[in-house]
Amino acid sequence: MKLTRIADRTFVAITALFLAGSLAGCDTAANALEASKSAHGDAGTGLAAVDAAAALKQLDGIPVKGRAPKTGYTRDEFGPAWSDTDHNGCDTRNDVLARDLTDETFKPGTHNCVVTTGSLADKYTGTTIRFIRGQDTSNAVQIDHVVPLSDAWQKGAQQLSAGQREELANDPLNLMATDGPTNSAKGDKDAATWLPPNRAFRCEYVARQTAVKAKYSLWVTQAEHDAIIGVLKACD
Repeated sequence: MKLTRIADRTFVAITALFLAGSLAGCDTAANALEASKSAHGDAGTGLAAVDAAAALKQLDGIPVKGRAPKTGYTRDEFGPAWSDTDHNGCDTRNDVLARDLTDETFKPGTHNCVVTTGSLADKYTGTTIRFIRGQDTSNAVQIDHVVPLSDAWQKGAQQLSAGQREELANDPLNLMATDGPTNSAKGDKDAATWLPPNRAFRCEYVARQTAVKAKYSLWVTQAEHDAIIGVLKACD
C-alpha cells in the first residue's frame, strides 16, 4: 500500500516522453512525469528542463474552442474532495503534501498519512514556506489544481463521465502544493489571465496544463492557446 505513496513522492520532471506523447499515450506520459522529482534546494531555479518544442507539438493536438457556460458546475461534479482514489489508505490532499514537502512529520497512529509539519519549496512564488497543520495555519499551503476544475468544466469536462472527472480532480499530474494566498489569487483563471509570479516556473506550468488538457481531452480558448505559445516560445 505504501509503495505507491513512496513512488508518488517523486515529482515533476517534464521530459520529452511526457510532453511528446499522443493523446492515446497520455497515461504513459503522466507516469513519466511522476517518476522523477526536481531538487527542492532552490524553488526558483531547481526546476526540470522543459522540452518546449514537444509541448508546442502537444498543444497543436488540443482543440481551440470558445468557453462553454459554467452552468451546472459545482465541486461535487468532480466527486468528493480529496478522495483516496489510488486506494493507498491516504486521502489525496495528504498524498500531495507528503510528496511535495520535505522534512515532513506525520500524526502518530495514521500510518504516515496525515502530514502535520513540513517545508515547501513553492514553485509559484520561488519562496520556502513552513507548513504546520492547524485550524489557523493549514491554509498557508494549499493544494492547487493546475488546471482549475471550473476551467476544466467549461472546456470539456462536462462531457466526461463522473468517474473521469473524479480522476481529473485527484490526478497527481494536476495537483501541486502551493502558497495559499497565491493559489487563492489564481482562482479558476487559465493561462491567458494568470501565470505564476515566479517566471522560472512558467514554462513547466503551462506545459503541465497542456499535458492535463491533452490527457482528459479538454480544449483551450484562443486566448489561452496564444498565451501558452507565448510562454513556451520564450523557454530555453
